[in-house]
Amino acid sequence: MTASAAALAATALPAAAAARRRRVFIASNTPNGILAYDWDPATAELTPAGVAAKLDNVDWVACSPDRKVLFAAAEVNSFNGKPTGAVASYRVENGELQQLSAQNSASTGTCHVALDQTGRVLLAADYFGGSAASFLVTDGRLSPLVWSEHYTEHGPDPERQPTAHAHFASFSPDNRFAYINDLGGDSIHIYTLNTATAKLTPAGTYKAKSGAGPRTLHFHPNRHTAYSLNEMASTVDVLAWNKADGLLTLVKRIDLLPEGYHGPTGGCDTVISKDGTSVYFENRGDSSLYHFRADPKTGSLTPAGRTTCGGKMPRNFVLDPTERWMLVANQDSSQISVFARNPETGALAEEGKSFAAATPMCILFA
Repeated sequence: MTASAAALAATALPAAAAARRRRVFIASNTPNGILAYDWDPATAELTPAGVAAKLDNVDWVACSPDRKVLFAAAEVNSFNGKPTGAVASYRVENGELQQLSAQNSASTGTCHVALDQTGRVLLAADYFGGSAASFLVTDGRLSPLVWSEHYTEHGPDPERQPTAHAHFASFSPDNRFAYINDLGGDSIHIYTLNTATAKLTPAGTYKAKSGAGPRTLHFHPNRHTAYSLNEMASTVDVLAWNKADGLLTLVKRIDLLPEGYHGPTGGCDTVISKDGTSVYFENRGDSSLYHFRADPKTGSLTPAGRTTCGGKMPRNFVLDPTERWMLVANQDSSQISVFARNPETGALAEEGKSFAAATPMCILFA
């Protein structure tokens, strides 16, 4: 990104926008599980605001549609005396968190949670236990586990895929279907969703390339394209979503890593701009962010640039509400890196600035 482009992204925001300072919650894989920061979009500064909630080893946080309740996934080996991970909910009030509930997930290593569009169903993915679970949400409180499934598939890699590893939960654009990415089984499990009961019914499976390790699934705003990022292969499966039955069909597979690259791999997460013209993929292997221009109608991708993530082992990244800044959670270097973004082209600055955060795993604007 040229200096002039970076300057454009960093230009002063309108007074009304500049005044919209936001509370940001950071999932931290430490005993201080959720950290609070204040975000200033005019200066791109993150100011520490203390520990928002003590919950061991939080890997992911998500908000209700009205932003009034926060949900967390805790990657622990036991909770309430049982050998499972945990999910918890908190009321968001004046930038602070007040715990409402906490429940056992289906098995150990709960690494991700996702809330459906009605705000009534929470899904959890358990990495080490290779399972998924659902919970009903009432007034922000989680019911005990309603539905669960323990996967049995495994992939060809004896070190990374000896068993199933559920890693990510998501919902279709129309909220009729739910998806669980299984990195260990090279599969995306597809279900029909009952929002009244939080029960899931099997509806099919998408099989990724053997050994690819599908980690995350994100739907494009066009409502018929999805991107599955494969961690082990550092590839992206561009998928067509069928509204009638919820099934996914491969359209194209994209290699993220440069030609001739022989270092570690590790595709991680995806960010899509609100207008659907820019799609970003995060790769832990080479600590990079990959930018693609997207056709808003078809979702097809064209490479547009590659930049550093600003630290070691990027875990999650997000655009701030103004979409003028990209924030990256660098897990191993314990920092949040911030890069200017050109709102017209989507290009990211080559250099940014960083703020200390203990083992950050996920960034959420409240």
